[in-house]
Amino acid sequence: MARQKGILKLEGTIGDLTFYRSQGRYLAREKGGVDASRIQNDPAFERTRENGSEFGRAGSSGKLLRNSLRELLLKASDSRMVSRLTKEMMRALKMDSTNIRGARNVIDGDLSILSGFDFNQSAKLNTTAYFPYTISVDRPNGDVEINIPAFVPANGIAAPAGSTHARLIAGTAAVDFAGNVFEASNALSANLLIGPQTEAPITLATTVSPATTWAIFVAFGIEFFQEVNGNMYPLKNGAFNALSLVAIDLV
Repeated sequence: MARQKGILKLEGTIGDLTFYRSQGRYLAREKGGVDASRIQNDPAFERTRENGSEFGRAGSSGKLLRNSLRELLLKASDSRMVSRLTKEMMRALKMDSTNIRGARNVIDGDLSILSGFDFNQSAKLNTTAYFPYTISVDRPNGDVEINIPAFVPANGIAAPAGSTHARLIAGTAAVDFAGNVFEASNALSANLLIGPQTEAPITLATTVSPATTWAIFVAFGIEFFQEVNGNMYPLKNGAFNALSLVAIDLV
């Protein structure tokens, strides 16, 4: 790998050199590697094919989960979230003790290891929310609740500079990784002034189909706003918003 210098920044391929951009830097590297047909057919690359198959399956599972929570993720995620989630999906997949290598999947693995996953590393939930809350998942009736007792926002929320209000957000997704489908619902609190007042208890209620056999993921987070002349503006395009998987309910 080599760095590009000079005024002109190249992207693309010229001869045996490939020019590309990564993390704000312009780099260059020589083309190389093993022929694709050999990787697909040569017995020597059997492990490579198995790893590739499982990595692709983990990536697809991560994408399905992201899609199920997309409305919330649009406001609370970091630039490396996709790769971080894929890594955790790979960890879950590798816990599969039923299927042979190359055929392992997240369903037969251990999806519970995703509990506590922060979608925004720049604003983790446990360093943003200091108030207590409880989570109730009623699978037979399809009811999911996050209950927050009375609290003082100025004490219970680590608000970034410039914010005047916060809103609590919750999302529940029932995901069928085998069928590549999901159902989801979200709930939002009212905008809370970040001040010394005591807020009444809050319940964020979401639902999924009663008695579903799909994996249930519960996300909880906080969005920040700045009030200007009576209007609420999202603070810095959501860079300080927190969102975390706080519960995972499996059959």
